[in-house]
This record gives sequence, C-alpha cells and structure tokens, in this order.
Amino acid sequence: RLEEFLKKEVDLELSTLPDFEERVIDVSEVEQLMNSINAIPAPCAPVINPQAPNAATGTSLRVCWSLFSDDTVECYQLCYKPVSNERHSDEQAEHTLKVKETYCTITDLLPNTQYEFWVSALNASGISPPSERAVYITAPSPPTIKNKKIQSCENAALVCWESRDINPVDSYTVEL
Repeated sequence: RLEEFLKKEVDLELSTLPDFEERVIDVSEVEQLMNSINAIPAPCAPVINPQAPNAATGTSLRVCWSLFSDDTVECYQLCYKPVSNERHSDEQAEHTLKVKETYCTITDLLPNTQYEFWVSALNASGISPPSERAVYITAPSPPTIKNKKIQSCENAALVCWESRDINPVDSYTVEL
C-alpha cells in the first residue's frame, strides 16, 4: 500500500489563503525582565571618611571612603574642588579621578587650602549617587624666618617669622 501511495501525485496547494493579521508584538517588557535577571544592580552611594590625622602635606591629601554594602564595584569616581567663600564658587574647576581602591592621594594642591571631596561607585549597570561631601585641608607651608630681626641674649632669643599662606594658620610649633 505504501508503494501505491507514493506513486500518486499529491496537490499540496491550499485551497484557501490563510488570513493572518499583521500584528506587532511588543516584547520590550519581556526583554527588560530577561535583562534584569542576569544584571547586577547599580551600587549604593559610598561614604566618604573625615580627614584623618597626618593625612595631609602642604601639597597633598589622602582621601578615604567606604562602601557599606555588598555591591559589585568596578571603580570609583573621586571628584574634588577647592572651597571658596566667593559667590561664584560653583564655577571653580572640578577635578575627577577614576580610582580602583577605596583611597586616593591627590597631589599638586595648594598649601593651607580647603578642598571639598565626594565619591561615586561604578559598575556595569551604572553609577551610584554621590557620597556626602567632605572638606579636607592641606597643611600650611612652612613660615619664613626673618633673619634680620633675630635677637638673642644669655637667657632668651627672639625669632620672628611670617606665614606664606593666604589663609590664617591656627598655631606654630617652635623647636630648638
């Protein structure tokens, strides 16, 4: 019987045309859900630490921060600018550095100057909100001793100096 069937010519054309509607299916929601399954979330905002003792020289500052979550972080974006009492302080140049660690030493700064720092965390999903801003200050530059005004006697000495800093210095330490 199979042999007889195979010898017959079979007409495979459909007698009626199928009537399909042209519909566009929106799969964006499904696509978004599929992408979110394997995606890591953007990190939370880091917490910038206050300035540590001995973390400054006249021209550098060591800034540290923490991340209080188990977020995946590829790098950090550290931003800073000098603090100014002028009205146009927002127009001052902001500097941005990409950092792999949770600390950074910034160099080429001005002595006895306040700098405002903030940091964000980055990963493949995006950037975190910025941390709170913290103000750090560089150490003052050493004063200049006025050699012509030095006076001394058997039990005392008078030494005069002047500061090379624009901002006032809190105190000086004199060593013999």
